Amino acid sequence: MIEINWLGHATFELRFPSGEVLLLDPWIEGNPAYPKDYKVSKVDAIAISHAHFDHMNDVLPLAKKFEPKVIAIFETASWLEKKGAKNTVGMNKGGTADLGFVKLTMTHALHSCSIKDGDNLIYGGEAAGYVLTLADGRKAYFAGDTTVFSDMKLIEEIYRPELAFLPVGDFYTMGPHEAAHAARLVGAKKVIPMHYGTFPALTGRPEHLAQRLEKDGIEVWALKQGEPVNW
Repeated sequence: MIEINWLGHATFELRFPSGEVLLLDPWIEGNPAYPKDYKVSKVDAIAISHAHFDHMNDVLPLAKKFEPKVIAIFETASWLEKKGAKNTVGMNKGGTADLGFVKLTMTHALHSCSIKDGDNLIYGGEAAGYVLTLADGRKAYFAGDTTVFSDMKLIEEIYRPELAFLPVGDFYTMGPHEAAHAARLVGAKKVIPMHYGTFPALTGRPEHLAQRLEKDGIEVWALKQGEPVNW
């Protein structure tokens, strides 16, 4: 069983039975959806889906403080290393990084990926997602920022995730209509919505997704920021 703590937007803190902590897409400073006064006290690894500020804004300060492994697509990892991050793991889609307490397999995503470097936007590789394989064999799919794409069916066929983290906010990612199709393709029986409500443009909501999935036997698990749950 792992502890899942949603920290707003697409940021999650996962705590494993062995004590290790994995952060997904950390955005703390300036995140209006981040739980007030919550402090990240331990980080063993960080996984980044893509390089937009609202997904990796706090990677460098966290990397400096905790010296975790930092997993990202090769180009983003290389940039982070040049900026002072230690223990970077630059990988690519289809590859698997074994962290000991969890395995991360990088998957495809349909989204842009650029790094804000001062006043410039530079190439950050491609956006990605991850399949997380736990020590007990269960698998979860973290989609990152994406719209629905037909190869999500391959994620179902190859990995068979039981849990999926899917964006639902619309505008910058898929909305509830597309996310419902994504949930069906991926085949997970439980979906955690993310990437909604942070900005006015992100109008999709978990209840909109739940309405579209009520006949499919797929549970929409809407979390509250800073309130951990066990899975």
